[in-house]
Amino acid sequence: EIDVRGDLHAHSTSSDGSNSIEQMAAAARKLGYEYLGITDHSHSLKIAGGVTVEDLWKQIMVIDGLNNQDIGIRILKSAEVDILADGTLDYPDDLLRELDYTVCSIHSRFGLGKEQQTERILRAMDNRNFNILGHANGRLLLKRSGYELDIDRLIAHAKQNRCFFEINSSPDRLDLSAENARSASAAGVKIAVSTDAHSVREFQ
Repeated sequence: EIDVRGDLHAHSTSSDGSNSIEQMAAAARKLGYEYLGITDHSHSLKIAGGVTVEDLWKQIMVIDGLNNQDIGIRILKSAEVDILADGTLDYPDDLLRELDYTVCSIHSRFGLGKEQQTERILRAMDNRNFNILGHANGRLLLKRSGYELDIDRLIAHAKQNRCFFEINSSPDRLDLSAENARSASAAGVKIAVSTDAHSVREFQ
């Protein structure tokens, strides 16, 4: 039996979500959640209204203000941070350190080969501010098969660096796959089960 206490991957109108942070938090509270992580896209993903460095600092202050109001749910400060082609993360380290955690994902250069794509993520995991690998294979069901990865190397590196994987529960993704999720779990790597909700309806 699963006891869902919160969600670590959700978007607001600050990037490509349909609802405000306050609306997302209220909906999560109605579901009985203790916490909600707001993970708007980082600034390089312009097609999804990526949040600039300056605006993420402002969002951090907004969330601190909401949490100080005791609104019945803890809003966690986060971002869905793009893993750039060279394996660096899409925000400076001083800003990443201010977040409660990060969801780090690939949204570009899907055509890189298996070795290059794997090395890209391994380098990203070496950043001390890397916490959760978002939708690891980048697949979109019935649309895009996703990129090839050496999942065994990634699992070993995640365990060494205390990084987590994500099961992205968006019906379009379901990524990690069941097989890869079992492999990560068997190796002792923790997995965040998240919705990647872009609206209050998508928490379901």
